[in-house]
Amino acid sequence: MSAIPPRLTVVTLGARDMSSLRAFYSRLGWPEREGSSDEFSSFLLGGVLLALYPIGELAAEAVPGPPGELGAWNGISLACNVDSRDDVDPAYRAALIAGATAVAEPVDRPWGGRSGYIADPEGNRWEIAWNGDAVFDERGALVKF
Repeated sequence: MSAIPPRLTVVTLGARDMSSLRAFYSRLGWPEREGSSDEFSSFLLGGVLLALYPIGELAAEAVPGPPGELGAWNGISLACNVDSRDDVDPAYRAALIAGATAVAEPVDRPWGGRSGYIADPEGNRWEIAWNGDAVFDERGALVKF
């Protein structure tokens, strides 16, 4: 076995406004884990934990220097893959209703899937996607791509 196992376990977003970001992800219908607060919040999504942590505290641990501008894209996108091509557009609209900003409407992609992009209230980019090769286990964790 490798010293570093081949898995992604946590994605942490540095939050500028914890209560607003927590409310957005809750409005998506994602269950916030017990004990969450404006000091640290998390959502178990299939096999990955989405964590929200105040950006100043995260920067003190991970990146010295001042945080980027509010809403500026940081070069990272996250993805939520849905079960079918027909699920992309309703999921995209649900994110907008929950408070996301439209970045790119869903379209059929040259690689054979369908996806669109939204931004959460702090500019983090999410791709709402369907890929016919994606296989999920009973928990919603990605097992094949």
